[in-house]
Amino acid sequence: MDLLLPGIGLLAWTLLAFLIVFFILKKFAWGIIISSLTEREKGINDALASAQQVKAEMAQLKNENESLMAQAREERAQMLKEAKETKDKLISEAKDQAKAEAAKIIADAQAAIQTQKMAALTDVKNQIGSMVIEVAEKVIRKQLDNKAEQEKYIQQMAGELNQFGN
Repeated sequence: MDLLLPGIGLLAWTLLAFLIVFFILKKFAWGIIISSLTEREKGINDALASAQQVKAEMAQLKNENESLMAQAREERAQMLKEAKETKDKLISEAKDQAKAEAAKIIADAQAAIQTQKMAALTDVKNQIGSMVIEVAEKVIRKQLDNKAEQEKYIQQMAGELNQFGN
C-alpha cells in the first residue's frame, strides 16, 4: 500500500517545485506566450480575411471571364454570320454574271445563226432564180412547134430542178 500512497514530504516538495516553476513562468514566459498566441490568432484572422478577399476576387474574375467568353462567342457568331453573308453575296453575283455572259453568248450565237440562215436563203433564192432563167432560156431557144412537146420539156426540166434541190 505504501506504493500507492505518496508521502507528505514528496507531496510538499512537488507542490513547492510546481509553484516556483509556475511563478517563474508567469513572470517571464506567460506574457510572451499570451502575446504570441494573440499574434498568432491575429495572423490567422488576417489570413482568413485575406482568403475571403481572394475568394471574392476570384469569383469576380470568374464572372468577368465568363462575360468576356460570352462576348467573344457573340463576336465569333457575328463574324461567321458576316462571312456567310459575304459568301452568299459573292456566289449570287457570280451566278448573275455567269447568267448575263451566257445570255450574251446565246444572243450572239442566235444572231450569227440568223445571219447565216439569211445568207443561205439568199443564196438558194439566187440559184433558183438563175435556174428558172436558164430553164426559160432553154424553153425559148428550143422553139418547139408542138405545145404538148413544150409542156413535156418543161416537166422534164422541173424534174431536173427537183433532183438538184434534193
